[in-house]
Amino acid sequence: MEDIDHSDDLFNLDLDSLFEGGDDLLAPGHHDNSYSLAADLTGVGFGSNNDGGDNNDDAAKFSSLSLPSETPPRLSTSTNNNNDGPPQLIVSKSNGTSIYRSAQKLNAVGIKVIHQNDHLQVADTLSPSNFNLTMNKLVHEETVSKLLPPDVNKRHVIEVSSFNGSPALYFKWENGITCKEWLDKVRIQQQTTHSQKEAAAKFTVRLRAAVAIAKTLTQFHQSRVVYNALTLDNIVLTPFEGDYLATFIDLSDAVICNDEKTFDERKGVDLTNLGIVLNQLFQKADGGGGESSAGRGTGGGLASSRRRVSVNSDTEGEVPSNTRNAKKRGKQQITPGEGLPLYLRAMVSTLLIGDEEHDDSQQLRYESANAVYEDLKVMATPAADGDRRNSYFKETEADHEVIIHSRLKLPKDLFYGRQVQMSMIMHQLQSATMLGDQPLMALIAGYPGTGKSTLVDQIKKPLADKDGLIIEGKFDSSACPDKVLASALDSFFTDINASNAGENAHMSMRWRISDAVGSGVSCLYDSIPSLRTFMDDGTEVDRSEGRKIAGNSLDQRLKYMFCKLISAIPCRSQPLVLVLDDLQWADEMTLGVIRMLMTDPDIRYFLFLGCYRENEVNDSHMLSTSLNDIREQGINIMTIKVGAIEKESTNALISDVMCLPPNLCRPLSNVVHRKTGGIIMFVLRLLASLNDEELIWYSIKSRRWMFDLQKIELKEMSEDVVKHMTEHMGRLPRKMQLGLKLCACLGPSFDATILERARKDAIIGDDFLGSCVDDGFLQTDGGSSYKWSHDQVQQAAYGLIPLQKREKLHLLIGSRLLLSIPPSEMERFIFHVADNINRGAKFLEDLEQKYEVAELNLRAGEKLLQQQSFHSAVNYLMNGITLVGDDSWGAKYSLTLRLYDAASEALCVVGDYQTLTALTEKPLHYARCFEDKLNTYSNLVRALSSSGKCDECINTSVSVLSQLGEFIPTKITQEIYFDEVVKVRQSLIGLSRQDLLSLPVMIDFNKLTAMRFLNHMLLVTYASNPAMNPIVVFRMVRMTVEFGVCSISAIAFSCYGAWLASSLNDDYDVAFTMGRVASDLMKKLGSVEILPRVHAVVYGMINIYKEPWQASLCKHSEAFDAGLMHGDMEYAVSNIAFYHTLALFGCGSNLQESSHSLQKHMQRGLQYNQNGMVKSMAIYEQMTFDLMGLEKNAYDSHYGGLNEDAVLDMTIKNKVAALTRTLNQKIRYVKYMCGDMDAAAKHYDLQQELYANCAGQATNGRTVFFFITTFIDGLIGLYFARKHRDDEAKWTGVAETAIEHMTKWAKSCSWNFANKLSLLQAEYFFLKDDEQAYSCYKASIKQAREHRFNHEEGLAHEKLATYLLHKSNHDEALQHFQDAKKCYETWYAHVLVRRVEKAIAVLSPLCTSSR
Repeated sequence: MEDIDHSDDLFNLDLDSLFEGGDDLLAPGHHDNSYSLAADLTGVGFGSNNDGGDNNDDAAKFSSLSLPSETPPRLSTSTNNNNDGPPQLIVSKSNGTSIYRSAQKLNAVGIKVIHQNDHLQVADTLSPSNFNLTMNKLVHEETVSKLLPPDVNKRHVIEVSSFNGSPALYFKWENGITCKEWLDKVRIQQQTTHSQKEAAAKFTVRLRAAVAIAKTLTQFHQSRVVYNALTLDNIVLTPFEGDYLATFIDLSDAVICNDEKTFDERKGVDLTNLGIVLNQLFQKADGGGGESSAGRGTGGGLASSRRRVSVNSDTEGEVPSNTRNAKKRGKQQITPGEGLPLYLRAMVSTLLIGDEEHDDSQQLRYESANAVYEDLKVMATPAADGDRRNSYFKETEADHEVIIHSRLKLPKDLFYGRQVQMSMIMHQLQSATMLGDQPLMALIAGYPGTGKSTLVDQIKKPLADKDGLIIEGKFDSSACPDKVLASALDSFFTDINASNAGENAHMSMRWRISDAVGSGVSCLYDSIPSLRTFMDDGTEVDRSEGRKIAGNSLDQRLKYMFCKLISAIPCRSQPLVLVLDDLQWADEMTLGVIRMLMTDPDIRYFLFLGCYRENEVNDSHMLSTSLNDIREQGINIMTIKVGAIEKESTNALISDVMCLPPNLCRPLSNVVHRKTGGIIMFVLRLLASLNDEELIWYSIKSRRWMFDLQKIELKEMSEDVVKHMTEHMGRLPRKMQLGLKLCACLGPSFDATILERARKDAIIGDDFLGSCVDDGFLQTDGGSSYKWSHDQVQQAAYGLIPLQKREKLHLLIGSRLLLSIPPSEMERFIFHVADNINRGAKFLEDLEQKYEVAELNLRAGEKLLQQQSFHSAVNYLMNGITLVGDDSWGAKYSLTLRLYDAASEALCVVGDYQTLTALTEKPLHYARCFEDKLNTYSNLVRALSSSGKCDECINTSVSVLSQLGEFIPTKITQEIYFDEVVKVRQSLIGLSRQDLLSLPVMIDFNKLTAMRFLNHMLLVTYASNPAMNPIVVFRMVRMTVEFGVCSISAIAFSCYGAWLASSLNDDYDVAFTMGRVASDLMKKLGSVEILPRVHAVVYGMINIYKEPWQASLCKHSEAFDAGLMHGDMEYAVSNIAFYHTLALFGCGSNLQESSHSLQKHMQRGLQYNQNGMVKSMAIYEQMTFDLMGLEKNAYDSHYGGLNEDAVLDMTIKNKVAALTRTLNQKIRYVKYMCGDMDAAAKHYDLQQELYANCAGQATNGRTVFFFITTFIDGLIGLYFARKHRDDEAKWTGVAETAIEHMTKWAKSCSWNFANKLSLLQAEYFFLKDDEQAYSCYKASIKQAREHRFNHEEGLAHEKLATYLLHKSNHDEALQHFQDAKKCYETWYAHVLVRRVEKAIAVLSPLCTSSR
């Protein structure tokens, strides 16, 4: 016997185990009738399959009767009486029939011999008439056997003949065991097995046997053969390829139907008998009490109260009255399927009894054996862990709620028809958790109620198996969207704090968060209280720092901090999935965080899953715009469409919910699918409403779910799920409807205590909330918190309230809450109170009530400002302003002023400058004093600046400053300029660096306010009025010296230092001192929020004259991080631009490494919407591509696919002066380095045209780019001067100017400029044919090497080699070309390497060393 692994076949219950004891089963004395084991034919103990197996060894003494492979010989018809025993083994004898079997082990033959009566010997003969009649019956059996296809599991008849004078049927012996004998054996063993595991094994084995039986019957019916004699005796089971085969062995009663109509009339017999067999097969399969009726012969159990149903050839055209076609059959006092699982009980009872509670047209019925076979296969298919089938396949009784109340249980986690979508999500999850090299994003789009959220829920278990983490948030149309992400994170850390995860895992996450966010994490504690507990941080939150950060920077900082916090959570061992549902209602801040996360180059092991309603998101929707921005940055977004489920999935869902086999509920599912369109939520709500209307009910008599299909078909219903649910809820008891109305007004989630206060004395039922949970309307966390199961359920409940009464109901609920909630608890429930009152605020008539509600909105808005939910704060504050009129400036001045101040602050942060500008009119008009107007003025100036209204911003600031005692001229003449210069210089006379640092702290309120407005003007004047900018700087310095220092003083000193270092002064030493004062003062005052601005000026415009450029790189990097931390994105990205300018042009950093770093920082810049600065950095990236020899276009994704020349033309045309200068300087630099001197000269001339306004730039500070281009311009000039053309004087003048500048700068800092000056001098001496050129070249090489300017060392080597060629010193020239090559290789400038290699190839044959 072939070994077959059956993990569920335990305790000798499987057929394989029984076959192993085959010899014993035939041993004398094993049974009461030692050889008669069945009523007809049994193959007990003769092998495990049709091809061979273990046979009875005792049978070997009999003569062998073999079955050849092709034409079998007829068996001898004479009786064999020799001493060796008979040649055939008699197996059974009863009812005039004897069964013989040949004794050989393989290809055994069986003989069915018919006698006149049971008392005849084998040699007895029949009368001629009986003989012919019997022969005809055997021939019929032969005909049936040969009609059925070979692969059908039936008795294979060889021929019909005679045996010892009696009619005989010769057939191929079927090895196996009859169901009856098997169940007899099992019943004996059952007495010693009681465990649940054993019971499950028994059931599984029987289920596999049942599938095999139904399959064989299906095969018969597919050939239009009604078996008509299906009993346990006539079924032989054999193990085969891990399952069982069921062979039907007695074909004598089988009926061949010649047409479909006849077959349809007769097949019911087999289906009823199949029900009998299944009922007998599964009795006591669960190990329950009572004696099984199975195996007691054809008269046992159910069969004893019903004769075996049959239709034979003698009754063709007649169907017995007790078949399934009788309208009222099965009235016996029996319970088919008693003790079986619900699913199986429904199947058996339907096969045997049908639906007694309806007439024939409405019955549940099986129309084919194949339907039964399919339903059994569903039950036999292994279910995954947690699959609901695991329960209802095992449950033998419905629960109390179902029996008593006929209430349909609708699980919340139903998941159907989403295998393709699930595989897509799992692919993303696998990539995020296994590879983790970049953040991944998938969006699930579909209509409401299609199961988007349920689809996402399916990843929780596989994610948990990977020790993964999940953060979940859900937006709501009526809730504060900018609180969703913070609430989701708060819930996440609350769960982490309560979890039993090891302290090591917590500590590791704390370290990651500390490394990523640093001390700035404390700014999130108000928004995420549980984070503070997780970080174990007991320090007091410093909220003053947030007040130092102005306007939109607060919003930017919050986005950055959320991004860094989330990116720090995952690691290789703990991947993270962030799930945000209903993104169509997401706010700009959250969408900004998502964009930052997805473009963050450092985040690993992270997957973002978002769900949204595609019918509510068009191309102009904010979500679409945000997603397009993400895609434009090269991020791939997987979009997964979720639509209606198919009919089969609807059928599977209903089958699961009603514990009915799929084929029995298909008529119902077809109707439900048609009426609901396959929307899962609609399907569930329709089932619930049909259950409530008793169109679906649980029958205690039949112990299964029933339905009235005809009435369901006729039922009219809305095609909109919300309207349908509203109609359904409208049929509920009035008190429950009232409770649903109140809950709908409380928002997407609420506490039970709030509901109690809202209902006051209203009666909503004793267990209203429990009933709502049971009905699937609400969900609970097990405590007092409740939320709607779906926002459309809430919408449906809200629809119960007449439109004209909704606002008044909200007002009633809000007033009840306001009056009943103690002041100590108001902070907790303030949003529930304010939201409801605001909905009905138009009905408020009493002025004092309006003021009270306005104050409520103020408290809500201020709480949201503290939690940094600025967009939501705007809504509450503007509601409060709406309630107070102009009279409130007199009656409630303090309340009104606080409302306007808070609202203007919030509007400034969210960037709604148009609303802010309009809002400022009233406080500027009604405020009682100038001081009360200052907050409004400050927010107004910031709004004007951010809106690009520079002149209006300057004029407003000047007006405010004049009222503060500081008069700033707006038209700057030369006289005014020099007068201001004299005043600022005089104020600093005699003050050392230490004196400036020892100045007292500024305490004068007016002066502090004036410094704030001057700081607002600083950036505006730098961009739009350069002549006015130094005047603003001078005034800030003078005020600091006179009235003391503040944080803005550090900015003033740094800007003053940049002015001192400009071309108008070139006072580098004092400029450097001012830069140090600025840095030290910033540290002394702890004003870290201004670090990006101070570092940008000090290390980008001042220290470059005095300190090694390499030293400034880390400072710019530090300023970049600080800018992100404090929301100063503009200066953060400005610092990184300074960094790359220094690294590439100044320090000669490795081009490949610089290119990678640039790409990363450009991605960062795009994260923070600093597109202008990113476009500048694209110029630097193109420089790396050019010098490395890469055929790439860095402008492609930032300038709409334009090439460099087209970009330059565009910037010139659009008068983008700064970008044009930067691009032209880069082109000039690359052209010169690559040896394209004509192009370099062309772009020098272009620069002179564009540089007409360079005086303003020089006045306001110079960057390292200015030094490098001066150096390169000098080299270009010297090259063309040596051509001795007509323009020699021009180019010589360019070179001499460059040498003059470089000499001055080298005196200030030889480290940065000495090598450049030496090379310019060398080239100048070359022009003049002065022998000093050689020593200057050598000096330049030495200085560049010592000062780590590798790129300029290579250039000096190359220039010296050229000079030596001119002097015909080929050998030394070759050496310097080779040294230049090494330097360029280190720089990774492959284009320059290839150029030098060509020179080496030409020069080598001319050198002495090569001869």
